[in-house]
Amino acid sequence: MDDTFNITHLTVSGYVEVAKYRYLYFMIMFTAYILIICCNSTVVCLIWIHQNLHEPMYIFIVALLLNSVLYSTSVYPKLLIDLLSEKQIISYSACLLQFFLFYSLSGSEFLLLSAMAYDRYVSICKPLQYPTIMSKTNISIFLVLAWLLPACQIAIPAILSAEARLCDFTLKGIICNNAIYRLQCQRSRVISIYGVVALLDLAILPMVFISFTYTKILIISYRSSREVKRKAAETCLPHLLVLISLSCLITYDVIIARVESNFPKTARFIMTLQIVLYHPLFNPIIYGLKMKAISKHLKKLFCPAKVISCNTDD
Repeated sequence: MDDTFNITHLTVSGYVEVAKYRYLYFMIMFTAYILIICCNSTVVCLIWIHQNLHEPMYIFIVALLLNSVLYSTSVYPKLLIDLLSEKQIISYSACLLQFFLFYSLSGSEFLLLSAMAYDRYVSICKPLQYPTIMSKTNISIFLVLAWLLPACQIAIPAILSAEARLCDFTLKGIICNNAIYRLQCQRSRVISIYGVVALLDLAILPMVFISFTYTKILIISYRSSREVKRKAAETCLPHLLVLISLSCLITYDVIIARVESNFPKTARFIMTLQIVLYHPLFNPIIYGLKMKAISKHLKKLFCPAKVISCNTDD
């Protein structure tokens, strides 16, 4: 048997001048990771502490923010280790684990956004049936399915890739995404077909469902009172902004990893950073600023003097 097939480590070659900017990259990524954990955890704790936020919509927001922390944790620790290492390497098994977590949690985010869209639809369009439809049991089912279905779907290509023979041991990127397929001696048709099915199930169909749901909400809100319009705008806009952000990042990933084109290394590096850097920070900022109930508690937490002053004036 050829010795090359016994190699289990990959060289991560996506960094740009890492030797020169090692500590600058490290400080940026470390700061971003700490901010992601702190910002997401702050909003989660506020929702956990305040009883008036124990509603289905906020439960889904907690799940979404926890998902962002898990997503970041699947990527950042390895990035930080790479930046401080002389050689950027990763074992193939660890790479497949990161691949599984990266896409499983990305799929979970789409499904969680779908559940949130359905929650808003029932709340605005069927308010009398809302307590029955969005019961604790149904919420639990939605949450379990949002994490379980992507995990099951992504596990199959990850397992199939573990059995594949590698002919290239240089990963053109900084994270283990679909670029791992280019390392294989022969691209499996089964994996390619299954990848398309997973993309359809975990990204495209949820996006279609969310778009249809918010279109329905928009039509009904337009025909309703000003109060209904205000409620719809206040609660739906943050979800739409997060969906747009996530959709752009998934598009980036498809362009980087699946399209056969020669991207400059610097452009590839910058685009990959956007996948792991901006979106996990975007979620808590959007929900913290745009959701009135959460924003009010954040102001009380960080600017108690101003809140007391405003209440006194009133």
